[in-house]
Amino acid sequence: MTDTSQLKVLIVHGPNLNMLGKRETEIYGSTTLAEIDEGLKRQGADAEIMVETFQSNYEGAIVEKIQQAFMEDINGIVINPAALTHTSISIRDALLLLKAPVIEIHLSNIYKRESFRHKSMIAGVVAAQISGLGVMGYTLALEGIIKLVKKTRT
Repeated sequence: MTDTSQLKVLIVHGPNLNMLGKRETEIYGSTTLAEIDEGLKRQGADAEIMVETFQSNYEGAIVEKIQQAFMEDINGIVINPAALTHTSISIRDALLLLKAPVIEIHLSNIYKRESFRHKSMIAGVVAAQISGLGVMGYTLALEGIIKLVKKTRT
């Protein structure tokens, strides 16, 4: 049996997600980012995975966090790049550094929204994309990353 107690997953939240529960609740719901992060950390602990969360409204800070994850040999990433999904080649390029699996998550279904939201710059470099399931999407993304990480460790 593989020792998984040292495995670490990073959750990256992009711009404006710090305002969850306050902005456009008809689209994003009333759950706050702190509540999402708490749930993900509990879920990780139950699976003996350390979960670190990070949120920034700044593209460069997100790129630097991904680069740091590369340097620390992180085991997996769940990322909701938010509005940067549609514009950030620098986040895409940073994700290309990683050997670890990455899952892209969106609370809303980006393909049922404005046409400019239909294109994800990072979709082509991630293992999977979850869109439109609200907060449950984060839970499923973390479950998927945990399974992918544990599979690569056996």
